This record gives sequence, structure tokens and C-alpha cells, in this order.
Amino acid sequence: MQHSEEDIYHRIALNFASGIGHKYAAALIEGFGSAKNVLSAPLKQLLKIEGMGEIRAKAIKDPAVFDLAEKEMAFITAKNIKVLTQENPDYPQRFLECTDAPQLLFYKGIANLNKSKNIAVIGTRKNTEYGQRLTNDLIDGLSKIQDVNIISGLAHGIDTIAHKAALKNNLETIGVLGHGLNTIYPSANRNLAKEMLEQGGLLTEFPAESKVEKGNFPARNRIVAGISDVTIIVESDIKGGALITGYIANSYNREVAAFPGRAYDAKSSGTNMMIRKNLASLITCTDDLLDLMGWQKQKKQAAVQTQLMLHLSDEEKSIIDILQTKDTTHADELQKRTSLGSSQLASCLLTLEMQGLIKTLPGKHYRMN
Repeated sequence: MQHSEEDIYHRIALNFASGIGHKYAAALIEGFGSAKNVLSAPLKQLLKIEGMGEIRAKAIKDPAVFDLAEKEMAFITAKNIKVLTQENPDYPQRFLECTDAPQLLFYKGIANLNKSKNIAVIGTRKNTEYGQRLTNDLIDGLSKIQDVNIISGLAHGIDTIAHKAALKNNLETIGVLGHGLNTIYPSANRNLAKEMLEQGGLLTEFPAESKVEKGNFPARNRIVAGISDVTIIVESDIKGGALITGYIANSYNREVAAFPGRAYDAKSSGTNMMIRKNLASLITCTDDLLDLMGWQKQKKQAAVQTQLMLHLSDEEKSIIDILQTKDTTHADELQKRTSLGSSQLASCLLTLEMQGLIKTLPGKHYRMN
């Protein structure tokens, strides 16, 4: 669904209302029928809405939101920026599976955000030569498969290496920003960003005049995780921002992979910890990633899995039947619906995973492989 320019204007104006937030804005738009109706509603009517409160209601009625929206619309038009609402087919469809997906995204570029393979490659800003080599080799290998986006955060270090490697290998690459599209941070990546507009794009949820603030980057990280099938952490220490993205990806039940490093190397302490705690799958090369994601020899795998299905026990078949009805299922639900004991269920799940039929996810969740 493509929204009219007037509707986009009012959605942006509502977006500028302090304290509203994406979820609440969505609820208001649904309840009133449009953003315009929300903004034109009398203050008394707004105050009757559950959870609104006087501060939020007055923020919606603040005339300043219209001034800000007009400036934003002028910038969008001048710079040929696409405003993507959740109803727009160009909106990253993977993100719609996440409860905190923003109502509006601002995008400039040529890449399709909904390719069949969206791969986030992230890591420390202070990479080693080892991290640089891993990133270049990984993306060089990914250039051999089709329909790929390389996604990262345009930061120094691994992010920059990933974007440059994608461009070199003729892969489209998306930079997710923690600020508006009127600037590039870090400034050293301005030329890189220009190249990416011709072979990828730049994506953000922040309006043009948004300042570069530290608090914006965790929000940026959730977009990186939310629009990707898998998040790959190349190098990171224990407190690295890349780990935050990995944790978010886990919370979305998305795949996370990490390259191991030397035991005494601080730059790999975070990735090693993620692997040790089963928060990330260990990979050492592109083929490991392709195997993890089922992107290699898919027809052969399907034939093998069909043969395995014929030899499952009744208990294992019942588990498969349940997992096929949902994207992910918790172990407690499986136990309840199968009436299996905890030890018997654990044994069946292990057997199914060993056969490559199911995948274990963080938090005792399971899905079909």
C-alpha cells in the first residue's frame, strides 16, 4: 500500500510528537483511522484515551510538530528520499516480525531491502588484521551466491570493511544510520556512503535534523538485526556494541554467528563468549555460514530430510507436526502438547537436531531447520 503525500506528512508530524513512540502511534492511527485524524482530534478527546495523559496529549496538539514535518517533507523531496511505512511493500518485511519495528523508515538508495538473503556483518571499531581478513574472505565468498544484501552500521572498523568489501565484490550493501540522512557519521565515511547510494543504500528511522547521539545507536542496532536473516559478529570485546546487536538478534529469534579468536585476544573475547554461551554459532568461513542458513545444497538437504522423516518415531513425528505450524515453539509448549516427559522430550529433540531436521534457538525455543 502506497500512502499519499498528505498522509505521509501527517504521519511524520505525529512522529515528532514527544513521548508518543512507534507502538502508541500505530495504536492511535488504527483507532482514529489516520494520522491526520489523530492530530486534529480535540484535546478533550485525546485525554480520554487510555494511557494518553496530559503531557502526551499536549505534545500531539503542539503546532511545532507541523513546522517540523514541513521541513522534513521539503528535505525528503529535495533529496529524493523514500518514506517507508509498515504498509508499504518496500518496507523491510522481516522487520514486521519484530514488535518494536518503527512506523516510519527513511531510505535512500537502489537496493531492494527484501532480498532473499539479508546478511549483517558487524564488529569492533578497532579491528585487527585478523578481523579484516575474515571480513574480506567472508564477503568474497558471499559474492558467489545470488540475491544478497550486506548490511552494517557504517561505523569505523569491521562495518566499514564489510561495506567496502561488498562494493568491491559487486554486492549491494545497506548502511543503517543512527541519525538523519542529512549527515554522515563518521565523516570519514562520506565518500563511502556516496558509493553505497549507487550500489545499495542508506536506511534510518531518524528524521533529518536528528543529532548524532550515543543513545541512538542501540536503536540503530535493532534495525540491523531486525532486517537481517543472520547477524555475523567478526570481532568484538566483551562490551562491544556489536554484542548488543547480537543479543537483539537473539531476542528476535534470528540466527547469530561469530568467528572465534585466540583465547587471550581482547578483540575476540566477546565473540568467544557468545559462542561459549551458545548465543552464536561458530563459523570459520563462508561455507559454514551457508550450511548454517541452509543456503547450500538445498535440494540435496531436502531429499535427505525426506528420507529421515520416514524413519522417525511417533513421538518425533508429533514434535515435527507441532513445529511445522509455527515459526518457533518453546519447549514447555512442546511438552504440554505431546504429553512427553521432560527427559523423553529432550532425547527426541536431540535426535531431531542431530539429524538436521530442527534448530535449537536461545531460550529453549525450537524451529524447523
